[in-house]
Amino acid sequence: MTSAGPTTPPSSSRTTTRTRTRLADRPGGRAPLNPVSLIDYLPSSNTPEPDDVYTAFAQWAEDAGIVLYEHQEEALLAICTGQNTIIATPTGSGKSLIAAAAHFNALANQRTSFYTAPIKALVSEKFFELCEQFGHENVGMLTGDAAVNPDAPLVCCTAEILANLALREGADLDCDSVVADEFHFYAEPDRGWAWQVPLLELHRAQFTLMSATLGDTEFFQKDLTRRTGRETALIASATRPVPLHYEYRKTPLHETVENLVANNRAPAYIVHFTQAAALDTAQSLSSLNLVDKDAKAAIGTALGGFRFTTKFGQTLARLVRSGIGVHHAGMLPKYRRLVERLAQQGLLKIICGTDTLGVGINVPIRTVLFTGLTKYDGRRTRRLRAREFHQIAGRAGRAGFDTEGFVVCEAPEHVIENEKAMQKFGLDPKKRKKMAKKKPPEGFVGWSDETFAALSEAPPEPLQSRMRMTHAMLINLLARPGNTFQHVRTLIEDSHADRATQLKMARTALTIARTLRDAGIIVIDGGKVKLTVDMPDHFALNQPLAPFALAALELLDTESDTYAMDVVSIVEATLEGPGQILAAQRSKAKGAAIEAMKADGLDYYDRMNQLEDAEVDYPKPLADLLDEAFSAYRTSHPWAADYQLEPKSILREIWEGRMSFGEYIGLYGLPRAEGLLLRYLSSAYKALIQTLPEDTGGEELDDLTAWLGETIRQTDSSLINEWEQLTNPAEQDEDIDTGRPARAFTDNERAFTIAVRNAAFRHVELAAADRVEALAALETGWPASKWDAALERYFQAHDDIGTTGAARGNEYLDITKEGRTWTVRQTIDDPAGDKDWAMHFTVDLDASDETGTVVMALQDFTDLRWTGLVIASRWAVPSRDGSAVVSRQGRGRKRRLLFQRNSTSVQCRQMARGLCRSLLTTISFTYTDSVSLYVPSIFRAATRTRITHKTRTPSRFTPNRLRPNPNRAGPVADRAPLPPLRR
Repeated sequence: MTSAGPTTPPSSSRTTTRTRTRLADRPGGRAPLNPVSLIDYLPSSNTPEPDDVYTAFAQWAEDAGIVLYEHQEEALLAICTGQNTIIATPTGSGKSLIAAAAHFNALANQRTSFYTAPIKALVSEKFFELCEQFGHENVGMLTGDAAVNPDAPLVCCTAEILANLALREGADLDCDSVVADEFHFYAEPDRGWAWQVPLLELHRAQFTLMSATLGDTEFFQKDLTRRTGRETALIASATRPVPLHYEYRKTPLHETVENLVANNRAPAYIVHFTQAAALDTAQSLSSLNLVDKDAKAAIGTALGGFRFTTKFGQTLARLVRSGIGVHHAGMLPKYRRLVERLAQQGLLKIICGTDTLGVGINVPIRTVLFTGLTKYDGRRTRRLRAREFHQIAGRAGRAGFDTEGFVVCEAPEHVIENEKAMQKFGLDPKKRKKMAKKKPPEGFVGWSDETFAALSEAPPEPLQSRMRMTHAMLINLLARPGNTFQHVRTLIEDSHADRATQLKMARTALTIARTLRDAGIIVIDGGKVKLTVDMPDHFALNQPLAPFALAALELLDTESDTYAMDVVSIVEATLEGPGQILAAQRSKAKGAAIEAMKADGLDYYDRMNQLEDAEVDYPKPLADLLDEAFSAYRTSHPWAADYQLEPKSILREIWEGRMSFGEYIGLYGLPRAEGLLLRYLSSAYKALIQTLPEDTGGEELDDLTAWLGETIRQTDSSLINEWEQLTNPAEQDEDIDTGRPARAFTDNERAFTIAVRNAAFRHVELAAADRVEALAALETGWPASKWDAALERYFQAHDDIGTTGAARGNEYLDITKEGRTWTVRQTIDDPAGDKDWAMHFTVDLDASDETGTVVMALQDFTDLRWTGLVIASRWAVPSRDGSAVVSRQGRGRKRRLLFQRNSTSVQCRQMARGLCRSLLTTISFTYTDSVSLYVPSIFRAATRTRITHKTRTPSRFTPNRLRPNPNRAGPVADRAPLPPLRR
């Protein structure tokens, strides 16, 4: 039976009919202008002989000063003769050069080559490396959320990208060579299918599988040869170019580090299995004298004008100047890249990090120091497997940098303390027997020197198949022209899975097909399977729930005040949730709930019971509406069942709270999650601009996207900068990227104005909540005590501060843009509607460009009725509304000050004295009708102003209440004679 495809075949970014960019004509025999560039060494013929390709690549290596190892020559020969290759050589043995040879061979024969890796960071790094070798016009990148030059003959992508393309197009995919880096991910439970699918579907391709921890590869050799018809060569070498030495230590960590540095075993990478532990170790080691003055000066020179913009960045700046780096996935990319660059220049002695450095990142390390041999895998704490151990330990001793490498393991903490205690007792067996040994914590999973020795000698475990069947995989197969039944059957029965797993996959595929048929997505007519809808491009690759987001927009009320934010909530629900940030939101919500219960007088057990019953969680806007809509959506779009809808509020919370990137990190105490937040905001930004129609959300959503894009750029522009350097030959590649975008923050006036507006209103919201400590933490010039005094005065005049959408409007904000210093007046939305109080700021544009954030200073927060030079008099005359009116003539301008009936003359005197100290201010005097106003002579002298007055006495006031009280403090000379009152 054959299958009919859709009426209009779904488009794809990589089809066999697309005209692909090919290499330009290359002059043969010409000496290369840049000895690093491989592109100049390609043979002049489009169909070169294998010997010509081999000779050309070997000549490039010789000119670049690279001496090929024996196993590299063997791999190069196998690649040039068209064989598949499995590169199972140790870390540091030059697998990257073999990968370059595979790409070189493909391009020499006018073919397309793919490079795949498990993580986007490694894909990006290889992209830039290959751009240097082959020219940026010949290299593209696909990572699901980024596409650069996708029609180039050499493409870097994540494994999932290639797997989905292979499912949709099969052997017809324009892919002639596949270099699969870190191929041991084949055994990953959740992602291993993506490494297997290309092997099953791309029969025309020449494969180069690479990893230092493959284990037994006999199965893959036979399988690749059978499928592709090519011989498969195993390139395995047990001999490391740089030998490793293993050592188990029972000394405290700081002593071990000092010993390594003193014995020239640095740089050392200290392995932790949590980000918090890595930073704690780095800070504890900062007191050690690891680098001398010359080294510190060299580090300072290398840093140059690098911009450390966040709280964690300030900590990192102090650490790297002490010769200590931190490296983990939660950091901003620019900080990780900074640490890598400094390490490559030999300026860091110690790097504290997690096992992320074990995944192909090129950092020269002489010693790997394990702080432990156990890790928490999400379910339980267990000892490291042999593959995990070797993947990390193999980073020690890099070819071209070291002649030997060292792998050191610290004993458990209680063992180290017991060892120190035993040394105090000497060799006396009786004393040692009486010594009270410290026990490990309850539930502790330990290790010993025997564990360490066993791991160092154990080979990696065999790779196990993780093949599975999902809605998205089946839909991709249905979209491929040809016999659908045969495509599905071949994929399942010819996979690497065991028979039981294959039967389970077949049942899953049948269940999914029935669901698709019942939903009308497919029809079976005359033995042919027809797909009745055109699938969206890359629906399984990039923002798979974007079609649902578009459909869900119809559920919203466009006239609602929260419409724009509800659109944001729909988009956020389609994104993968950053677990660390959501956990912090949940913890904060539980803390707030507990505090509220304490205020209600509930005891501990009642609080815990109610907390459990209430199921307090992180904010989930529109959760009920979206869950119901998604259930209905999956009925007609069954492939969506492979994905989860995750309502959350991160971007929305930042925007509604008018917070900056750094303020949000500070709110939840997440300095180690800056990179995680940046990746999430980047995904949200791309989803907003790529998914939503242009007219969605109105002006507020336009402002949000403009602000968000510039915030991301200002927070971390390292990847953008590196791409610009690659396209500009004048840039020096060895220079440290300063992390500064090419465009200054204030150049994007719209985004900067929005950021200023948000920063100003952030003060209003915190003032409304009377959070004086948080206001002081904004670092705009006022301490908490000054905020407290100003708010006390405000709340004597008004009951609260409005923070609704109307209070954020332009009616309450005035920005004067003059030169490089702007002035901002944020009027307060008071309940009486008087609009008589405001906050006044100045914004330093130069400082804002330097830091990448709004730098503003609060000048004043007080009554708007008098602005500038305010003059007050002790002559106060009541008016019909219960206030007193004082007028002043001077320089042709008449000023009026209303004294409200709220406070005492003592407060008036205090405010007057404050005005003497700073005449350029905004202030409001208040009084009650039961006391007289008194202004000291010092104030009158300071103003040097002649006061005139008018009087008007309502019936409810008596003239006597307006006369000075002779019992008030102050000499008689301070009191001018009172003019007669006029009725």
